[in-house]
Amino acid sequence: MDTNKKRTVLLAAFLVALVAALAAVWWFNRPKTSVGEKNITVEVVHKDESKKTFTCSTDEEYLDKLLVGEGIVEDNQAEFGLYILVVDGERADYNEDGAYWAVLQNGELTVTGASETPIHEGDVISLVYTLA
Repeated sequence: MDTNKKRTVLLAAFLVALVAALAAVWWFNRPKTSVGEKNITVEVVHKDESKKTFTCSTDEEYLDKLLVGEGIVEDNQAEFGLYILVVDGERADYNEDGAYWAVLQNGELTVTGASETPIHEGDVISLVYTLA
C-alpha cells in the first residue's frame, strides 16, 4: 500500500474514533430526565406583556409533550422537533416580523429545543414573546 493510501486509511480511522468519542461524551453528559408524576408551572408572557399561568401535573419527561398535551402550544412538529409558533392562541413567527417564543426553565434560557428539554418536579417554564 502506498503512503497516500495509508494516510487516508489512518485519517478515516481517526475520524471514526473521534466521532465515537464525541458521541459517548454527549451520551453521558446529556440532560437527564425524571420519571414519574411532576408538578410544573408554565408562565406565558404575551406580546402585550400580559401573563397567564398554567399549573400542570404530568408524567411526561420532555417539555414538548407537556406543552402540546396541555394545549398550551399548538403541535407544530418540524424536522428537529417541536417548533413553538403559537402559544396560548398568540402567534410569534420569526419569518414574518422577527418574533419568537423564548423558553426559560427556572429563569434560565434553555439551550435545547422543547423536544430535548427534560422537565423535573417543581420546574417553572416561561414562554416569553420576544422580538429579535
